[in-house]
Amino acid sequence: METLKLNLSRTLGFISPAEISALKPEMERYNRMLHDKTGKGNDFLGWVGLPSSITASQVEEIQDAAHGLASLAEVVVVIGIGGSYLGAKSVIEALSDSFEMLKAQRTAPLVLFAGQNLSEDYMCELLDVLKNRSIAVVVISKSGTTTEPAIAFRIFKAEIEARYGKAEAAKRIVAVTDANRGALRTLATQEGYKTFVIPDDVGGRFSVLTPVGLLPLAAAGIDIRDLVRGAVDMEKATCPDAPFEANPAMQYAAARNALYRKGRKVEILASYEPKLQYIAEWWKQLYGESEGKEGKGIFPASVTLTADLHSMGQYIQEGERMLFETVIHVEKSSHSVMVEPDPANLDGLNFLVGKSLTEINHKAEEGTAMAHVDGGVPNLRIELPRIDAYTIGALLYFFENACGISGYALGVNPFDQPGVEAYKKNMFALLGKPGY
Repeated sequence: METLKLNLSRTLGFISPAEISALKPEMERYNRMLHDKTGKGNDFLGWVGLPSSITASQVEEIQDAAHGLASLAEVVVVIGIGGSYLGAKSVIEALSDSFEMLKAQRTAPLVLFAGQNLSEDYMCELLDVLKNRSIAVVVISKSGTTTEPAIAFRIFKAEIEARYGKAEAAKRIVAVTDANRGALRTLATQEGYKTFVIPDDVGGRFSVLTPVGLLPLAAAGIDIRDLVRGAVDMEKATCPDAPFEANPAMQYAAARNALYRKGRKVEILASYEPKLQYIAEWWKQLYGESEGKEGKGIFPASVTLTADLHSMGQYIQEGERMLFETVIHVEKSSHSVMVEPDPANLDGLNFLVGKSLTEINHKAEEGTAMAHVDGGVPNLRIELPRIDAYTIGALLYFFENACGISGYALGVNPFDQPGVEAYKKNMFALLGKPGY
């Protein structure tokens, strides 16, 4: 399986192989608990065996719905927040042309997002740019009452009905929601929307391989079969029967917990590929919402390098030594751009002539890792052969599996999020919602 490898060699000045190996029984126990569904939050462990349970007919139904939307709309607006949008957003950003929106001809609709904020400027500007473009909507909400997406859906439902009428609007709206209950399920039944189900046993931040993520990805033209195939292979590679020494999820969970127990309270996920910026955003929700409880947890942060070496680099190099760094390394680029000679050589860069940007980027990565380790920052490295649907599917499942193991190692329930309700109560009271 050519998906990813975990390299811990640059942690060994901070934690020893013996310290990592000592955690082997603990990691094996927690991984077994995930698969046997015997740990905390076991009613939200549907994601564990999800990739291998996805059938060809389920994929075909999702693709058919995506093709239906593509036949009607130039732009598909995906409405959701948190895990209901970050998974899809992260994969689309990783696998799409960085400047696809500027191209005159497209093979799939442009997928844009709403309902992930309450910004009036964002909403007005989004509606304005869509004035002369045909649109459809995928609305994602288990309850249909979460404030941000519910407001956005009100606005877009009215917009679509005003443009196309209610009958045509029903063809342009697809709902991903609860199987039987909730405001969105009720509305979808009344209006005749095509629907997909959010499984009861899969929490939002683990839902990227359900229709929550797969439908928007299919609408964007992503090969969801390859994405699922990568996740299936990683599910096998991280199963309880996979030995600790060959199981990257258990090793990652062990290394980060060993570092945490030595006072490393912040993990920075770094990548030298801008396409992976939203993978880091998805990862931050996954780990922050899963581990940050009961006064415990590794704080997840991220940087995109080399850009952030000119902003965050100083702190990482010489700031307080409470952090460690996990670098996603991508071996091969999809393109080739070489440095050309310049007779004047005013910038002094002719020594780079004939080198590709990937080669230079890799040397920047290597030099930075050496500097950070010398500066007291342990470095873990996740090595990807390339960025494609297969490797991204594997990467997503790797992070999910390791997150469950790591959360159990911290002694928390990785699958609830009681703290996210606090702001809602205050906001509703300030807005005058009845009962608050």
